[in-house]
Amino acid sequence: FISVNCGAIPEHLFESELFGYEEGAFTGAKKGGKPGKFELADNGTIFLDEIGEMPLMMQTKLLRVLQEREAERVGGIKKYQINVRIITATNRNLKEMVDKGEFREDLFYRLNIIHLHIPALRERRQDIPILLSYYIKEICDKYRIQTKSFTQEAISAFMQYEWRGNIREMLNSIESLVTLVDGPIIELMHLSESMRGFEKSVIEERKP
Repeated sequence: FISVNCGAIPEHLFESELFGYEEGAFTGAKKGGKPGKFELADNGTIFLDEIGEMPLMMQTKLLRVLQEREAERVGGIKKYQINVRIITATNRNLKEMVDKGEFREDLFYRLNIIHLHIPALRERRQDIPILLSYYIKEICDKYRIQTKSFTQEAISAFMQYEWRGNIREMLNSIESLVTLVDGPIIELMHLSESMRGFEKSVIEERKP
């Protein structure tokens, strides 16, 4: 399983990152060349995250690779066969991008065989307590500290907050709290001012 964040690769390095390069292909190329992500994922799965950030030129090359099931390293003369399962993800509306000419229509339909829509965190607030329980244990294990827990008031604030940054924003908030709160219990007062303020406004609105 090979994961690629398309939003983190500079445009001029896309082709060499995905399909590899031969020795001497460009200044700074490694001796002996380097296999691309598709080569590394052969007979496995490649996950292209943030596919909506892929440049149009690279979309054309990716489409050709999907159709022909073969690719060629940058600076190479031999093609190699590709046998991979491709999974993509994006937080952008690819159909709208197709209509604007920002994403290739033929590539969109080639990739869109099985479409899974994952709602934003604010649209599935009932999942937040479960996610909090899972991620706080994972983050505590990461820092090798005793597992901490949230009070009910803190959980309620998490559930009411809008989470414009989705799950990544929530993960950053949990990690910050785990590392900054000394005790084993994370309370409402430990949360950021914006989260506490949102919880307060919700409580006041519910008062008779």
